[in-house]
Amino acid sequence: MATGRYTRIDTKRPSSSYCSTVTVVVFVALCLVGVWMMTSSSSDISTPNIDVPQEKQKTEVKQDVVKDNNESPAPQFEDNPGDLPEDATKGDSNVKSPPEEKGNNESSNETQSEEKQEEQSKEVEESKSDETNKSESNEESSESKKEDGTEGAKRDGDGNDFGEKESEEGSGESKSESDENEKKTEESPSETQEEKKEEGIEEKVEQKQENESDDSSKKEDGEAKEQGSQEVFPSAAQSELLNESTTQNGSFSTQAAESKSVKEAQTPSGQQEEFTWKLCNTTAGPDYIPCLDNWDAIHHLRSTKHYEHRERHCPTEPPTCLVPLPEGYKRPIEWPKSREKVWYANVPHTKLVKIKGHQNWVKVSGEYLTFPGGGTQFKHGALHYIEFIEQMLPDIAWGKRSRVVLDVGCGVASFGGFLFDKDVLTMSLAPKDEHEAQVQFALERGIPAISAVMGTLRLPFPGIAFDIVHCARCRVPWHAEGGKLLLELNRLLRPGGYFVWSATPIYQKLEADVEIWNAMSKLTEQLCWKLIKKEKDTVNLVGIAIYQKPFSNECYEQRSQNEPPLCEQSDDRNAAWNVPLQSCMHKVPEGETERGSQWPEKWTARLQKPPYWLTSSQVGVYGKSAPEDFTADNEHWKRVVSTTYLNGMGISWSNVRNVMDMRAVYGGFAAALRDLKLWVMNVVTVDSPDTLPIIYERGLFGIYHDWCESFNTYPRSYDLLHADHLFSKINKKCNMRALVVEVDRILRPEGKIIVRDNVETINELETMLRSMHWEIRMTYSKDKEGLLCAQKTNWRPEEVETLKYALM
Repeated sequence: MATGRYTRIDTKRPSSSYCSTVTVVVFVALCLVGVWMMTSSSSDISTPNIDVPQEKQKTEVKQDVVKDNNESPAPQFEDNPGDLPEDATKGDSNVKSPPEEKGNNESSNETQSEEKQEEQSKEVEESKSDETNKSESNEESSESKKEDGTEGAKRDGDGNDFGEKESEEGSGESKSESDENEKKTEESPSETQEEKKEEGIEEKVEQKQENESDDSSKKEDGEAKEQGSQEVFPSAAQSELLNESTTQNGSFSTQAAESKSVKEAQTPSGQQEEFTWKLCNTTAGPDYIPCLDNWDAIHHLRSTKHYEHRERHCPTEPPTCLVPLPEGYKRPIEWPKSREKVWYANVPHTKLVKIKGHQNWVKVSGEYLTFPGGGTQFKHGALHYIEFIEQMLPDIAWGKRSRVVLDVGCGVASFGGFLFDKDVLTMSLAPKDEHEAQVQFALERGIPAISAVMGTLRLPFPGIAFDIVHCARCRVPWHAEGGKLLLELNRLLRPGGYFVWSATPIYQKLEADVEIWNAMSKLTEQLCWKLIKKEKDTVNLVGIAIYQKPFSNECYEQRSQNEPPLCEQSDDRNAAWNVPLQSCMHKVPEGETERGSQWPEKWTARLQKPPYWLTSSQVGVYGKSAPEDFTADNEHWKRVVSTTYLNGMGISWSNVRNVMDMRAVYGGFAAALRDLKLWVMNVVTVDSPDTLPIIYERGLFGIYHDWCESFNTYPRSYDLLHADHLFSKINKKCNMRALVVEVDRILRPEGKIIVRDNVETINELETMLRSMHWEIRMTYSKDKEGLLCAQKTNWRPEEVETLKYALM
């Protein structure tokens, strides 16, 4: 064999007869090799012979990749590329030789055929005997074969060709190395992933900073837990490392099926250029509320007699531009200090200071706006005023019997702000009117409030929801037009609830005041409201009257005149979205299983217990009986909040005060946050099951809304938004981009949003938020469901879009 090799190198040639003999032998040997190759390939055994065509080598490698992955079940979600087999990330391109390389291999084989005749014959015999002991070579040996075929004698520097010899001698090593590589491939995920497999959990948390972590940090970062059948969550340590994480588009059966180039094409970062943004140019500027600042619609109103100009007039197409920030905007002061003062730069309005400064509504003090805790009816502090009401009527029992309050004409909401000290939740309400930014002041202080007016439409709350309705000189003409507005309060007030009214007609003797008092006395008698108390506060020098709504229909049936009339049975008291006001009264529920026939349990027992009027014959939102559905939802959100939101997302909850659940069901999310010093606005969408009465029964509050339109609040109102499968539903019926803009409008800079939705929606949302320069703090996915946490920044675009309908 050695002589033959050196003969070729020295270009020495034997006689022609000898050449003929050699030619015959070579031909026979090649035939035998061909037969052996066919039989060995049918047995799925790879042959390291360099004469094997490259196409066949490629096919065998691909088959083994699939085989390996089938033998070792792949995780349901992809791991980082570093955890994948090398050939899985490179794809087929690294196995198949280029055409030129193939041609070189064939010519090289022809030139070596004479010298290899004896070796090939020997190889055939040895290969057949060792056939059952050989295994597929790994990618490294495959690449070595390619080099052997193309470079020939250059391999050892002396002209020796190890293409055959190394293949034969290294077959055992190839097998052991391949086994080790396969083992490493199966064990390549971190120890944490092994623990997950033992627990039967298949999940994924992808990190964009995978190459920056060492092995120990990878182990910590990969940890995730699962409580119940659905909920999964990252660890607290993870949340700080996932700022630049991405969620892949769906799950895959095998890791080898996905190439690195395709994975990169699926990341949202490659799609960010599709979204561009402009800055809204409107008369309202940084305080723009699309449905309240539609001046084109307001100018076309036929009348403003019933405050139509203060009601919602949403543009035909919701805006998709971003609202600017006030100059010098700062991070809001935290609660409870915010109740006393806020940054002037955040709400730079002084009209109320000039109008109501002597009544201690609000004052300017350097770079702050301060709130002495006063109001028109409680100049010497809201807390004294609140305690005086309870002294008048101990049955009020703030924070026990009375939990949910509606404050109409709230001003800067000091009444609701100090009721927090009594464990009372107050929905403060006032229009966006000449009392400049009163609701904005309330929200900046950390007090619940919405911009709304009692005009021609029902307020967006269910019937018999509030324990108490309060009006402190709220400038609402309750007695006008047959008491239509007071009848709206009657719809909202639960049977046995109280109407607390403090106004000049109660304690002043001016002719106008006396006239109003007499009209109110007659109207409340017709409504069967009973005047429980009427007293004067000697500190604030104001009078307070407390009325109670009846528990039964007995009074209604004994009236001599049916005025105002009882509503028709077809009139649903819970119907409140764009429903005109009616001059009628709804009957009081009296059946044992009717909502409103009994007073709720005292706070906080009412929070966790299913309402008495939820019966097992009713089917809940999730398909179980209503009480079971309620309990399951309650336990689910307790688990999610305690294991994921509070400990696993890196959110500093001490900085969170104003929270909105954009798609609440039973209020379980808000209930789970009950022990924190915050409040949650529960939004029940108009196309969802009407569960808002349940939320109020629990001692929580909320509002009806259609997210195809703007929400009635000022920009920068909320610290945190929560959206559970909202965006995917909105994407089917209206403009998801407009909803993302609305989220940007109502969320404060540095505020956060938590989104739970399907993976496709999470990807699309992440792309949009990144294009708005939001910080993606984490993404997480499992079983085609995703979790996203993002934080708004101070970024605003430079290009401007003028909204003509929003110009005065």
